[in-house]
Amino acid sequence: MSSSMTEIEFKFDIPRASLPALEAALRGPGSRRTHLQARYFDTPQGDLAAHGVALRLRKEGPRWVQTAKALGDGPVQRLEHNVDLGQMRKSAPLQADPARHADTPVGRRLAHVLQRAGTPLVEVYGTDIWRATQELQVGASRIEIALDQGRVLAPAPDGGLPRSAVVCELELELLAGDVRDLACVAAEWAARHGLTLSTVTKSERGLRLAHGRSTRPAVKASAPQWPAGSGFPDGATVQRAVVGACLAQILPNASEIAAGSEDVEQIHQLRVGLRRLRTALRELAPLGTGLEPAWEPPLAQAFRALGARRDQQQLQALMQPRLLAAGAPLIVLPPVDESAPTPADAVRDAGLQAALVGLIGFAAAADGTGLAPQATQRHLRQRLGKLHRRVGKEGERFEKLAPEARHSLRKRLKRLRYLAEFVGACFAPRRAAQFTRALEPAQDALGAYYDEVVALESYRAAAEQEPRAWFAVGWLQARAPHSAHQAALALTELAGAARPFWRKKKD
Repeated sequence: MSSSMTEIEFKFDIPRASLPALEAALRGPGSRRTHLQARYFDTPQGDLAAHGVALRLRKEGPRWVQTAKALGDGPVQRLEHNVDLGQMRKSAPLQADPARHADTPVGRRLAHVLQRAGTPLVEVYGTDIWRATQELQVGASRIEIALDQGRVLAPAPDGGLPRSAVVCELELELLAGDVRDLACVAAEWAARHGLTLSTVTKSERGLRLAHGRSTRPAVKASAPQWPAGSGFPDGATVQRAVVGACLAQILPNASEIAAGSEDVEQIHQLRVGLRRLRTALRELAPLGTGLEPAWEPPLAQAFRALGARRDQQQLQALMQPRLLAAGAPLIVLPPVDESAPTPADAVRDAGLQAALVGLIGFAAAADGTGLAPQATQRHLRQRLGKLHRRVGKEGERFEKLAPEARHSLRKRLKRLRYLAEFVGACFAPRRAAQFTRALEPAQDALGAYYDEVVALESYRAAAEQEPRAWFAVGWLQARAPHSAHQAALALTELAGAARPFWRKKKD
């Protein structure tokens, strides 16, 4: 017996203090407790994991089930195919057989990866989990809530004692019905128990153990994927695809930071993702219904909190060496404000978690009301054209603008670039890519200029307690006209290099 599906689920990490309440909540009528022991297989080089595919054998009670999983189209969607192998003799060898998933979407992806890898499968790690489950009926939707506690186990490279990591997570899976009902239940449980979204699967935990890693590299932005030859999408499709692409960058980085990582690049990429998402909410709201205004404030709050940490890192890692090279004395900056939220605090904030859950539900919804394709195309042309004209006009007189206007221009240039990256492939992929590349020098020059503006303000504030900071103030003030001029030159060159890709041929 086998089953194939697209799995939609939310996964949350559980604070230790919330565990007793969750255990109590899942002891009610209809709850079940199951012992799950699984073995995961991959190539020795980890080809399946590198392509977002997992293959496992799991003992569920007395029966064994082989499962193949792969990433789906959205942040909470997974392709899955299960094959019930029944009860097996203790002496029978346990080996995963990819052919059991033939002619299924996930099976075809599995076979493609293994064919390219050309190496046999080996067992790389296992799990030993006790799962408590309960099923909820919400309107016409059926939702399973599962509390998993146990360990992931991986053999030590030197043949010593196995490595292990604790698993304590809550999963909410849509068995049938509307993903928006799932999102509402997920938001309610997250708020009640202080849960934080996690994208780290048991499979990834096992791989980290096997390879001695504690975190994943920072995830960078990627453009939405549009089906080839399908014509210009309608407004609701554009909204969901763009929000989903933004979440694909935000959620993995946020998950690592919520777990305690202070990796500079993860923090930076999370900020980039939040900025892109806020641009999407602002620019794409007229295309359809469903984008809630209440999502913006917690996104902005997290962005500011992470920005304060980035500004301090910029001073320490980039500006201090430049000052020392210019002959500055060693400047001791004031310590971090202990009352300021840490990156983990910013990500665990209940408001941000609620907004992310709502946005995930929005991106995963199968329907939506929006503008027709022609009206969507017309609106995007107008927005791209307006942003482009404003950037060009203000860029011509950048050195004459007030500081606030310069900062607004920088933000407007970012919105233009992000919007072009979001929808460029819907118009003309090659010309859109050329356009966004042409924006990069001006964006880099404005970024360098603004970093010095922020540094000047920081050192001026520090000079009240650290007199040596006056050297930095004087040096940065002397550099300000040159930095502004460099930004102005880049903006002037932009006018001829960035050719609009959205105009009709007759324009």
